[in-house]
Order: sequence, then structure tokens, then C-alpha cells
Amino acid sequence: MTNKLELYRCEICGNIVQVLHEGADALVCCGKPMTKLESHKIEEEMQEKHVPVFVNENEIHVGSVLHPMIPEHHIEFIQTISDDKKHVYTKFLDIDEQPIMKLNNKYNHAIEYCNIHGLWSNK
Repeated sequence: MTNKLELYRCEICGNIVQVLHEGADALVCCGKPMTKLESHKIEEEMQEKHVPVFVNENEIHVGSVLHPMIPEHHIEFIQTISDDKKHVYTKFLDIDEQPIMKLNNKYNHAIEYCNIHGLWSNK
């Protein structure tokens, strides 16, 4: 069963979808079941620069040292989610942007997606 705000990726075409309504047994793309993306946590990071960092209540950076943004290796999006899952804000990034997100409201959960290393989260 899918749950609200889970992310799934097609291993064939690379399509990524986010669940808005719970219920489906499996999401299918290109004729195959999609893979549920599980986020890596700060404990797994080691030398990587992927964890969303709350710099202050108004700004999130990807990595304590900003993640590179080059065509071969970049952050596709940063997303904040309220505890009650009623408020979600997503910023899609261009290659020439720094992986930084400005916030208008206080959030304590953020995720980001790296085109190579996948989904990362921090609370």
C-alpha cells in the first residue's frame, strides 16, 4: 500500500512520482512496478554532502559544504514537510543554482534528491 508523500522511481525511464492519495498496492511505470525511494539519514553520510541542513529557521542548505551542481552530479529538488503532512513546499533546482532553499514558515523535516545518490532526509 502506498502512503501519503512517499516517492517512487521508475528504474526504466527515471520518472519520479509522489503519492498524494494513499491506497494503491503498487505504482507502475513502463509496464513495471516502481521502486519506493527510501531516504538516507545523517548517520549514513560519512564524507558525502547530501544531508539537508537547517542553517536557521529561514534557510536550508544541502550539505554543510554546499553540494556540487554540475550536469553529472546535482540536486534535483529540496522539499520541506510539516509534521502533520498538510504543508509541503518543493523547490526544483537548475544546474546553475546553489542547493539552498529559503523558507517562509518553520519546518523541521526536509528531504532532497541527488541524481546519483538518491533521497536524503533530516529532521
